[in-house]
Amino acid sequence: MSSIKVHAGDFLKQSGNYNFNTLTLKTEEHPYIGESIDVSQIETLDVATEENVKKLGGAVGWGAAGGLLLGSVGLLAGLLAGGNKKNVTFVAKFYDGRKLLATTDSKTFTKIQASLF
Repeated sequence: MSSIKVHAGDFLKQSGNYNFNTLTLKTEEHPYIGESIDVSQIETLDVATEENVKKLGGAVGWGAAGGLLLGSVGLLAGLLAGGNKKNVTFVAKFYDGRKLLATTDSKTFTKIQASLF
């Protein structure tokens, strides 16, 4: 089970999980156990850049989240050095219209990305 840290979007700003092609993210309707979402429900998945965070967000919350997370330099193409471990900040848009700005390790991001093809 891999951990995902939610920063902004239509999900609670808490840790979620990725396991067996399923994201488990906490929502207002499911604040304790979380909602299980099959990765096939992801319409787009991109490494976060300042441009696509603004494009997807449009709302003040998304812009503030992007600026708060990584400042004016941008999102550094989503790759953030964390010791020896690399993390990827990504933007996901689901077919139902919900959005997500989150960070996970590069290995988990690659697994999510590969499961979309």
